[in-house]
Amino acid sequence: MAVATKTKTARGRKQDRVRVAGGQNYEVQYEAKKTRKSASAVKKAVKKVGNARKRVEKKLGR
Repeated sequence: MAVATKTKTARGRKQDRVRVAGGQNYEVQYEAKKTRKSASAVKKAVKKVGNARKRVEKKLGR
C-alpha cells in the first residue's frame, strides 16, 4: 500500500492573515496595538467594513 503524503502549503496561513477575526480577543488586541486604536474601535471597524485586514486598517486610518 502506498501512503499518501500530505504536502504543507502556506495557502491557509496566507488566507488567515488577510482577515481580522473580530471575535478573537488576541487578534483584536494585536490590531489595536498595531494601529494605536482601542479594541472597541477595531471591533466597530470590523463590523462596519468587514474582516479584510486592509479595509479595517484603512478605516482605522493606518
